[in-house]
Amino acid sequence: MSNITLRDISKALNISVSTVSRALTDSHEIGEETKKLVLAYAKAHNYVPNRMARSLKVGKTRSIGVVICAIDNSFVAQMLDGIDQICTESGYQIIIMQSKESYEQEKACINLLYASGVDGIMISPSFQTTDFSHLKELQSQGFPIVLFDRITGELDVHKVTANNIQGAYQATAHLILAGHTKIAHLSSKSTLAMTHERFEGYKQALAAHQIPYKEELVKFCNTSDPQKADEHIAKAMADLLLQQPEAIFTATDLLSTKTLAYLNDHHYKIPEDIALIGFSNSDLAPILNPPLSTVRQPSKQIGELAAQTLINLVKGKDIGPAETVLLDTELQVRKSSSR
Repeated sequence: MSNITLRDISKALNISVSTVSRALTDSHEIGEETKKLVLAYAKAHNYVPNRMARSLKVGKTRSIGVVICAIDNSFVAQMLDGIDQICTESGYQIIIMQSKESYEQEKACINLLYASGVDGIMISPSFQTTDFSHLKELQSQGFPIVLFDRITGELDVHKVTANNIQGAYQATAHLILAGHTKIAHLSSKSTLAMTHERFEGYKQALAAHQIPYKEELVKFCNTSDPQKADEHIAKAMADLLLQQPEAIFTATDLLSTKTLAYLNDHHYKIPEDIALIGFSNSDLAPILNPPLSTVRQPSKQIGELAAQTLINLVKGKDIGPAETVLLDTELQVRKSSSR
């Protein structure tokens, strides 16, 4: 079946080709009635734009690059769902690449996306990333970049993430109100803001309830290498359990599920021997053994807002100076932390 062209639409509606083109790209120069007329005709006759021709003409590919740590993660998948929804509604395609928590792979992803001509990039940096010069270079050229989920103060760009301090405070305060005073904290070793903010929320909750902070109850383990993550988590857990904590607050999805598995494997009764709560968006949390108490992040909303922000930047809209948007978390209490 042959596709109709802009000229075919122009002839059928008795308007110029340039008017048809502008109407299909939602130009502010075209009235709403004309836009509706053109779009309705194009849809009814299965008009498919020639992306290659358009990109050569206007210098835009209507594609967005997305760099995430790994796609085999419930939280990441939920964010990607939000990104895809907004981009599809706005007429943009997305190209998804994975860093696998590797700084070198992250740089390679960025270089490949830029070389392929994407109009902008959304990125959730890897745990290994401490040098952001590869992103600063693009930013200096005026290339649109938005950070989502994992953010850093190293870049003055628009950022969208969960309110990590709030979520960590909620989790720790919940354990305290359940009667625990000796609460351990397990987090990933990273320079990203997320790690520091969740640690800060933990400390703020202790201070607010007059519980002294004890350094020996906190461990930061290296989870950037998937091949060695289990080994590092097991070592951190063994060290923490020597302190005989009454409860543990874990700071990432991976740590939450791995800690639960470790405690079960070592015959701890949860929550009788030790209570557990963590950050997790896994749909499996309610059916784990025992059901896992979690801080749930607004994953889809993070993806949606980050995507809309980047598309606005790509379109050249004035959305003001770079800002960080924090979205509220939700405490979901289940058996793993209940008395």
